[in-house]
Amino acid sequence: MAGPAQRVLVVEDEEKIAQLVAKNLQAIGLDVITAADGTTGLQRFRDETPDLLILDLMLPGIDGLEVCRQVRKTSRVPILMLTARRSQSDIVLGLEVGADDYLVKPFHVQELVARVRALLRRALPETEGPLRLGELSIDPARRRLERAGALIELTSLEFDLLLFLASHPGRVFTREALLERVWGQDRVVDTRSIDSLVSRLRKKIERDANRPRYLQTVWGTGYRMAEEG
Repeated sequence: MAGPAQRVLVVEDEEKIAQLVAKNLQAIGLDVITAADGTTGLQRFRDETPDLLILDLMLPGIDGLEVCRQVRKTSRVPILMLTARRSQSDIVLGLEVGADDYLVKPFHVQELVARVRALLRRALPETEGPLRLGELSIDPARRRLERAGALIELTSLEFDLLLFLASHPGRVFTREALLERVWGQDRVVDTRSIDSLVSRLRKKIERDANRPRYLQTVWGTGYRMAEEG
C-alpha cells in the first residue's frame, strides 16, 4: 500500500495560473489545494499542513512576503516563490524572509515541476534505514515496527499514521488533516475515525496508553509525535 500523497498549497490570485499549476502537479501524483489571497492562504496552511507552499508575492490582503514571514515563525516547510517580480532585490528579499526557491513568471511548466520535485525530495526524511524514536524503530521500506527489539504488528492504516507523524516529529496536525493524509480525499469516514485509530495505535506502541510518551494529544487541535522518545 502506497503512502499518502504529498500535499502542495498554491497561494495565487490569478485563477488561470493557479489552475495551471494545480493541473500539472496533480499529474505527477501530488495533492494540490489552492487559495486566492494571503489571508486565506495562511488559514489553509494552518488547517491543511502542506508539505510545500507555492506563494505569489503580489496577493490581495496580506502579501506573499508577509505570508512567508508568518509561516516561518512556526514551520520549516519548503516555500517556492512564484511571481512576476524579477529584480535582483525582489529575489534577494524573498529568499531572506524565508523562501527556499524563486521562480519568475512567465515560467516553463517543466521547470516548475522539476523545482517542486527537488524541494519535496530535500524535505523528505531519510528512509534508507529505520526511523528511530526512543524504543521505536520504524522501517518504511519493509513497513515494520519494532519496540525495544520486539516486532509490533500494525494494520496498514496504523502504520501509515505512525510513519506520517514520526516523519514530522513535534509538528501538530488537525484531525481533518490526518484524515486526508491517511484515508485520502475520497474517504467516507469522519474525524472520530482518527481518534479511534490513535487509540488503537497507542495500545500497541505505548507502555501506558493512558500516559502516552510518543503519540501526544494537543487539546483543541489534534495530535503530534513527540520530538524525542
